[in-house]
Amino acid sequence: MLKSAIYSSCTARMHSIGGELHTGTMESTISLKTGAWSGDTPVDLQFPAGWEVNVLWPLTPPPLTAAEMAGILEQPVGQASVTELCKGKSRPLIIVDDMTRPTPASEVMPLLIRSICAAGIPVDAITILMATGTHGKPRSDAFLKKVGNEAEPCRLLVHDCFTDVKRIGTTTNGTPVFVNKAILGSDVVIGVGGIYPNSPAGFGGGSKLVLGVLGISTIYHLHFRHEAISWGDTNTDTVFRRELDEIAKMIGMESTVSVIIDANRSIIKMYCGDPRRYFPEAISFYHETFCTLKHDDVDVVISNTYPNDSYLTFAKMKGFVPLDNCKRCVSRIAIASCNEGLGLHNIWPLVNPPQFHKVKHILRLLSVMPFRKIVGKICHVSQRALSARLNKYLSVQHHESDDKKPLNPIWLYRTGDQSVELPPRVPGINVTEDWHDILEAVSKEQSHRVNLKVIVYPCAFLQIPKG
Repeated sequence: MLKSAIYSSCTARMHSIGGELHTGTMESTISLKTGAWSGDTPVDLQFPAGWEVNVLWPLTPPPLTAAEMAGILEQPVGQASVTELCKGKSRPLIIVDDMTRPTPASEVMPLLIRSICAAGIPVDAITILMATGTHGKPRSDAFLKKVGNEAEPCRLLVHDCFTDVKRIGTTTNGTPVFVNKAILGSDVVIGVGGIYPNSPAGFGGGSKLVLGVLGISTIYHLHFRHEAISWGDTNTDTVFRRELDEIAKMIGMESTVSVIIDANRSIIKMYCGDPRRYFPEAISFYHETFCTLKHDDVDVVISNTYPNDSYLTFAKMKGFVPLDNCKRCVSRIAIASCNEGLGLHNIWPLVNPPQFHKVKHILRLLSVMPFRKIVGKICHVSQRALSARLNKYLSVQHHESDDKKPLNPIWLYRTGDQSVELPPRVPGINVTEDWHDILEAVSKEQSHRVNLKVIVYPCAFLQIPKG
């Protein structure tokens, strides 16, 4: 059962001043964060008089201190300390999640490096591998933003799922395991990443970090041979998760550091040790802290995609969740800096897919999916296409009812560097850097009504809408 008491609402009520949107009476302002990896700066949003604005802040504990994090590293769950694990080793490798995850690894990495060096290993013998999975390569300055300057003497590598991978075996479920070759040259592997909700596995973090250093074939097997579970599902005993645990063991990544961050991108919880032991507890804490009761009786829903707002592709995939199930009359607003531009997901590109992507995608699906699942997929796609055509025909023959009207478009308020180009058109999304333009558009969508109810998800990427 959800505990709505764990949420605070910041409600701003303004006096009505007439039937139109008046730009001169912006009497309510809320402050949010924007621009992960690019300053993490505040952004102030002003609202017209008459709009009732509720901000659904999760109630989170204070950030951990460096001393507290160091203490957690010294007492890992279910195994010896990092220093003890590294004694007698000479080729340690750290896997870290990439720039599409807001994990402030730069706060953890100095502590972890010192723990490794305390085992007698020189810092330049440490390899740090950025786990990009099927994501595009980050910009050249991104690595040190992620891991911090203390990691600069280490050997820094970025994973490529299409090259530099080697098959090391097969899981008990029949998945061929292709892994980054650098891992094969190491003698101790430690993972560092964040815990965040997602749909294939319910949550990322723990052993799921291994997905970021696998070959494209293995990643397709894992994504499309298993049934996905819903966003933020707390079931940690799925076939998908068990396969990830098995692959992590195959590559020697049996020790991980997983963090949970707050709406300011500060670390509020940290777990270290055997992820199979600590992950259920971590997910329980996350779910209790970030589950957010949905409000159906609203006119406007605002989804601030921070702290995962650097790339448009991933802001949409991970930060638009509160906008996906809105009623058709609701106006939908997203906020993202997009300071790194569009971004790329090689399985689900948002726009401008790589050359021959569709053909390659279909061939890979056919190579990994069981026959019965392929037939089911074809039937589902055909049924959906037929239904869409039928609805279009009926809408022409008859006036559309409210429940058949299309959803309002998403208005994306881009707060970041406008010199970083985005595609001129993104289906279903209207991009603007002018907040006033969005207010005008919403007012029009809402027939210029004065008293609008607004719900704001201040850190939508972290939050789990429920109810």
